[in-house]
Amino acid sequence: MEHKHLDQLRTVADVQPRSLTRQERLERWIGLLERDPTRRLNSLGEIEYKPPEERALIREDNSPLTVAFEDPVLRADGLGSDRLGDAMNFFELSDGQAHYALCSCLSGRHMEASSFAQRLRNTMTDANWRLGAWALAGLALSLPGVIYLFH
Repeated sequence: MEHKHLDQLRTVADVQPRSLTRQERLERWIGLLERDPTRRLNSLGEIEYKPPEERALIREDNSPLTVAFEDPVLRADGLGSDRLGDAMNFFELSDGQAHYALCSCLSGRHMEASSFAQRLRNTMTDANWRLGAWALAGLALSLPGVIYLFH
């Protein structure tokens, strides 16, 4: 088998790296934050009070979004800037998830990187928990009908 550098392969074929999944993107961001867990980062100022157009443009120097945008892998995968709107689109965060993970009203103006990482990790499990809760509620509501049918 002959080995060639990626640049050499590009002259022969259109070689495109695989895009990261949402979970891989979030895990990478969390890992970047956890590399320097005591680093003090700036949260985003009261994002819930801004209209959606303004909210998308919010950014802070030395924020968790800065950490993500400094990473060449995340930029190569499509992270366009360290603005909230680009990050929400790229990491597929809902308004509630972005608010919980990044807003100053929940964390104060500054927080350690490890705390932001934990909040982001919580957003990853949040959707799974809600799905399980809805499934359990559906089962609880349908159980009396099933018992009635087979009793």
